[in-house]
Amino acid sequence: MSAAARSRVQRRRDTEHRLTHDIDVWVASASGDGAPYLVPLSFDWDGEVLLMATPTDSPTGRNLAATRAVRLGLGHTRDVSMIEGEVEVLEIDALPRELGDRFAARTGFDPRVLAMPYRWFRISPRRIQAWREVNELPDRDLMRDGRWLV
Repeated sequence: MSAAARSRVQRRRDTEHRLTHDIDVWVASASGDGAPYLVPLSFDWDGEVLLMATPTDSPTGRNLAATRAVRLGLGHTRDVSMIEGEVEVLEIDALPRELGDRFAARTGFDPRVLAMPYRWFRISPRRIQAWREVNELPDRDLMRDGRWLV
């Protein structure tokens, strides 16, 4: 028997808690011809955007730069927040040092010191959904067009 459905307000709180405390997220992207690609990446959340880094020439790096679209899966399959976002691409030296330092401190990973070329990817959420079980599928939309609904 599943637990009672959470309110949308509680789901937003739970999603914001994950964004603030989790370190990794599943990143789904697709190539220009529609080939899907899924990879876990570390991220930093500043309250408005997620910051990630991946090699410039990796499938994810190429896909995000080409399409500027992404879908993220945060949490477990039975307690998930799905985030669709717009992607801003920044060269590794284009991000202010303090933001790179914050990312490195939070994730334990600093792409600025690696020999392989990396880029930063800033993800602005446009749609966020959250649910645990089928009883939470109604009203799963928490954000639409970049605006919180609750």
